[in-house]
Amino acid sequence: MARILVVDDEKVIVKGLKFSLEQEGYEVDCAYDGEEAIALAKKNDYDAMLLDVMLPKFNGYEVCNMVREFSQVPILMLTAKNDDMDKIMGFEYGADDYITKPFNILEVKARVRAIIRRAKSTEKQESKSKVEPVGNMEGIVVDSESRRVMIDGVEINLTAREFDILELMVNNPNKVYSRESLLQIVWGYDYPGDVRTVDVHVRRLREKIEPNPGEPKYVQTKWGIGYYYKQG
Repeated sequence: MARILVVDDEKVIVKGLKFSLEQEGYEVDCAYDGEEAIALAKKNDYDAMLLDVMLPKFNGYEVCNMVREFSQVPILMLTAKNDDMDKIMGFEYGADDYITKPFNILEVKARVRAIIRRAKSTEKQESKSKVEPVGNMEGIVVDSESRRVMIDGVEINLTAREFDILELMVNNPNKVYSRESLLQIVWGYDYPGDVRTVDVHVRRLREKIEPNPGEPKYVQTKWGIGYYYKQG
């Protein structure tokens, strides 16, 4: 049974999410402020976290950032603002997805299913993999087994989605992936999000791995088509 942490200071919303998710067979824990959320995330292993942005004590971005220091649990941000900058900030702090309030509970459940299924699929692929787990190209070392990335001997801290994108491209150099194909491969075929999610993650990935993100050396753009990892 998957276990989910719901974090929101509005008790009516928490009650509704808890009821709906439990009807789907999930085990649900609840927190009403950032401090409580961090404590529960440290104490328990969760398959997903629904995290509101506006919280007492620590806001959602701060919680996301602190949780990322010790956990790669998939995080779905809940925001009351329909603003691209809020979504970008969520990704900046390590969120995997977002949904805007007021939300449709069917969409929330669909996104939760997709994000958990993707995480489980990644774990299974890693455990069954028989190939050499380490890719080393032009100073970048991508270790699929430990999900670690090193550049010139320095470890780079990537989110789960950033790692998945880089791993896919490093293992398939010079192959161009459209935004739609990356969305399907990395997030899953039934992911209900849009291609802007890919753009934000690629931009954030470049900021972490590129010497000059404005003139990328590794993750290149094929204008009008998508992205690829440049080799040679």
